[in-house]
Amino acid sequence: MNDAVSIAAAVREGKVSAVEVTKAAIARIAARDNQLNCFTAVTAETALTDAARIDKEIAQGNHPGTLAGVPFAVKNLFDIAGRTTLAGSKINAENPAASLDATAVAKLKQAGAVLVGALNMDEYAYGFVTENFHYGATHNPHDLQRVAGGSSGGSAAAVAAGLVPLTLGSDTNGSIRVPAALCGVFGFKPTYGRLSRAGVALFSSSFDHIGPFARSVQDIATVFDVLQGEDDRDPICTKRPPELVLPQLKQDISDIRIALTKSAEGIAADYFTKGAEPEALAVVQKIADAIEVTEYVTIPEAHRARAAAFVITASEGANLHLDKLRCHPQDFDSATRDRFLAGALIPSSWYLQAQRFRKWYRDRVREVFQNVDVILAPTTPISAPLIGQQTMILDGEEILVRPHLGLFTQPLSFIGLPVLSVPIQRQNSLPLGVQLIAAPYNEALILRVAAALEIKGVVSAPIV
Repeated sequence: MNDAVSIAAAVREGKVSAVEVTKAAIARIAARDNQLNCFTAVTAETALTDAARIDKEIAQGNHPGTLAGVPFAVKNLFDIAGRTTLAGSKINAENPAASLDATAVAKLKQAGAVLVGALNMDEYAYGFVTENFHYGATHNPHDLQRVAGGSSGGSAAAVAAGLVPLTLGSDTNGSIRVPAALCGVFGFKPTYGRLSRAGVALFSSSFDHIGPFARSVQDIATVFDVLQGEDDRDPICTKRPPELVLPQLKQDISDIRIALTKSAEGIAADYFTKGAEPEALAVVQKIADAIEVTEYVTIPEAHRARAAAFVITASEGANLHLDKLRCHPQDFDSATRDRFLAGALIPSSWYLQAQRFRKWYRDRVREVFQNVDVILAPTTPISAPLIGQQTMILDGEEILVRPHLGLFTQPLSFIGLPVLSVPIQRQNSLPLGVQLIAAPYNEALILRVAAALEIKGVVSAPIV
């Protein structure tokens, strides 16, 4: 009974109480998190109160919710009523406590889920490793000497280690997908604006998404359905009516046009087939073989999309934190501070040019999706590097680890595409991830393909 859907069913049927499930989660966190460092706060008292309320609802014959009694935790940039929202920083610790839960937190609670804590992350979500200067590094459950990825590293590692079955993270340039791949779990970034970001500390407003981590496609789909819906508290949240994906998971995928990102002749001429270890490309081919993918596409100018993404996120992030940079420069992680200062110096003409390119690139990718429904690509170029590792060798060239972990994720966040990173477990090796990519608002297609792969046993996320 490790997945959220099974836990909720058992609680609703009276096979186990929500209080028992919550106590077990708190005990797991106490036993293991001193090694992993996923949590920056554990909300044990309020969690047990919420769980007791759910048990009372069941005893009275009321429906306790789709996720009744399911423990969950959130990246510490989500507002939790009564708690200060850290966003991975020292500076924010001086802020007053949040008065309301973030919309996503409130929706999960309304569905019966029980919040048990807040999770570690890169400072202000600016990073791919969760080596937090203030709160310590989060360790990968598959190898404690390695990073969990970032910036939602605590969220991915907590699910991979079985501390909780569900977590929420945020994704600017890959901050859900990168840690999901390195920790061997499912990580979902829906279409930009599809889920409310109200009550979430932003890094780059025109990029930021929120999304779930879980160990099954069914859990991802269930959480996505719970979180859908417009929200006046978030001006970019879509007013598009929710489209429930859970009822579609078992549909046949033979009508879905799926493609790889390389030439039909197998020549590595595409951005998504360069700059990666052979094993990262091999797992993409493994998925393609499992569902007999024979089509190929090229996402044009992806390298320029990544460069433009760097410009825009650095500019927007620096602008958001400019006052803090002026007043508290000494309280930043030096790496974060230096990147924000560099972003503040980017000429406005660069930012405007990057935004113009963004529109052109969006139109070109839209043309690609006229001929294909889902595209396969690697999530990261390598498996999890060592904590503290600064450089790596790819294609015979020594390059920096941190920025290059987002090599394959940034060009997709750039235009807000929905993407699911699915985990590939490899015997005696670290896990890797594959991105399933679709056109905006086609989350159901992605999750149907993922469900088919899960049934075939090609993708999985066991507890480690």
